Amino acid sequence: MLTIFFLPGISSNSVEKKIYVNLNYTIPCVRLLNATHQIGCQSSLSGNVGVLHVLDSEDNLEWVLNSGPNPPYLVILDYLLFTRAVMMKLKNGSNRVAGVAVVAPTINPSTGFSPHTTCPNENTGVYVEDYDPAFAHCNVTVWNPLGNGLSYEQFNFPIFSLKDDNETQLIRQCYINHNLAVNNNAPQYPLCAMQMYSHMSAVTDTSTCMRRSDKNSFSISPEMVCDPLGDFNVWAATRPLNVTSKGHKMWESVVIAAARLDSRSFFFDIAPGGESGVSGFVTLLAAAHALRNITQENHPNRTILYTLFQGETFDYIGSSRMVYDMQNDEFAVDLDNVHSVLEIGQVGFWSDSKLWLHSDPVSRKNGSINDELINNVELAANQSAIPVEEPGFSQPLPPSSFQRFLRAHPIPGVVIEDHRSAFTNRFYESMYDNAEYLKVSYPSNMTQEEQLDFLTDTAKSLTEVATMVARTLYLQAGGAETQLGNINADPQIVTRMLYGFLLLLLNSANKPTNFYVGVTGQSSEATFLVQYLLANLTGSIVNITQENCQNQREDQDDKESKHIYTYMWVQGTLPLNSTERHGFCVRSTVHLSKAVSPAFHLQEYNSKDYSTWTESRWKSIKGRIFLVASHDLEMLTLGVGFGVLLTSLLLTYIVSSKADILFGSEREPSNATY
Repeated sequence: MLTIFFLPGISSNSVEKKIYVNLNYTIPCVRLLNATHQIGCQSSLSGNVGVLHVLDSEDNLEWVLNSGPNPPYLVILDYLLFTRAVMMKLKNGSNRVAGVAVVAPTINPSTGFSPHTTCPNENTGVYVEDYDPAFAHCNVTVWNPLGNGLSYEQFNFPIFSLKDDNETQLIRQCYINHNLAVNNNAPQYPLCAMQMYSHMSAVTDTSTCMRRSDKNSFSISPEMVCDPLGDFNVWAATRPLNVTSKGHKMWESVVIAAARLDSRSFFFDIAPGGESGVSGFVTLLAAAHALRNITQENHPNRTILYTLFQGETFDYIGSSRMVYDMQNDEFAVDLDNVHSVLEIGQVGFWSDSKLWLHSDPVSRKNGSINDELINNVELAANQSAIPVEEPGFSQPLPPSSFQRFLRAHPIPGVVIEDHRSAFTNRFYESMYDNAEYLKVSYPSNMTQEEQLDFLTDTAKSLTEVATMVARTLYLQAGGAETQLGNINADPQIVTRMLYGFLLLLLNSANKPTNFYVGVTGQSSEATFLVQYLLANLTGSIVNITQENCQNQREDQDDKESKHIYTYMWVQGTLPLNSTERHGFCVRSTVHLSKAVSPAFHLQEYNSKDYSTWTESRWKSIKGRIFLVASHDLEMLTLGVGFGVLLTSLLLTYIVSSKADILFGSEREPSNATY
């Protein structure tokens, strides 16, 4: 009989496949925790099951929340109905809601949508009560007025994003065939149902989950329940800095050029960050490339430190860690070496108006900031024909990494943005902050190779900003004004980076890059890509072997270069009619530094000064649909099953007890005659 299981075409899960249809594209909302509470979504341990209901309008919520006869319901939402008003009604009626699946859009909505808060990172920037209470909690400027805070709510049911493809059509058809009410009459069984698995291990807050993880670490097979959010910052210098000699460096003066790498949205694996992140760091990368040759040929007096921060969305993880390391002699320079900071924020829509130069009003009032940086920006902008202006009234800095430096030390700095007060970005930290919103689009008849080199208007716009930034940095570093005409960003590089990050070329997953920071111990795709890009854009090719390159040395006797440079072996292109690539070695000053909140280094899980965000662990994320019978039929089937079982037991007992009568044979007499 065992050979049956090994016959071709027969498997142990064949019955399951006939009952369930598994969904391949399910992106969850996951649980995050900080010092005070938890946010996000989760299912029960065995998954949440509900009868499917496709919500076609907000008025149709009555069926789900009150009148529908077959709760709990698993609601399928069109993206236009994914609003705070609808979601909060579903949350408040959660005893009748098993879960929510949002159909991902193919185009962006016409109205703005931001699931972030109206005042991003309000408690961990420089504007706290003891700095200047007038500017605390966005009292002067509400930076993200469209923010509805949905990403910071706690939902007691799972919420998935579904791709609008054949699977979604299958779900809709199942709903129409089995669940659609006709003339408000209850549909007949069997009904189409869905099961969603997204059980989260962590609960309550970061302190609780870290304590549970620490206790488990002593067991033979430790089971962690949460991980700190974090990754690595990427940085490079125009002059080599010895990374093993940490702390203050005599006679070293550094101009920090900063941008943030990360973004987020409501859903775990969708964080395109077009305007909020990509526009800024692509501009900085292009500016770094524009400065490569001139900083090698005509060294300015100061060193330019290109810095790309990870985890800034979650209370400035990357910048706060770098500042902490500088304060504690754990970085290549310290805060006293920092001359000034120039940060590039959201600059994707400057061409609609102008660029705005934001600085700290408290520093200006206290006389701790000079006008040198602003003057250099204005001079570079004039030469680049870009209109720039200061806000013109007493307004705090927008959410920016520079705030963490200013919180520790009175450093001159400017943040360049495309908005004067509230964000221009209508889709801040949402899945709609994508290539379409940033107007990175191509003619429909183009191949991927043609799209890669097609110069979009956005690429031209950001190239102009990159040229201005590069010239500003050169002036701020002490370079000669006469050299500014030789500093120009390459539009081809900008358009290729935009295509790669916002569409599908630079990663193997054939989809836009996900800029969610992730958890410590797992370097993100974005960090890896930017690290190699920055090395190629600022480094130089050296003629050494692949073995020496991968061992971080110029030759076998070289023991010092690894403390100053980073060596990366590049496979190179594959020539026509050849099977062997022409590889080469790139030497650069690109390095990684930890982007993990100091709160976890100090084990201060209730810290008010540093980010305390963690992400819950989970075992399985999946969804599937199936047909479910009525409760009465299930009970009847169960009852019949028990009846058959009891009858079988009774018959077995009777037969067993009367076996000698029923199966005994009467022995014939030995003297019987016939």
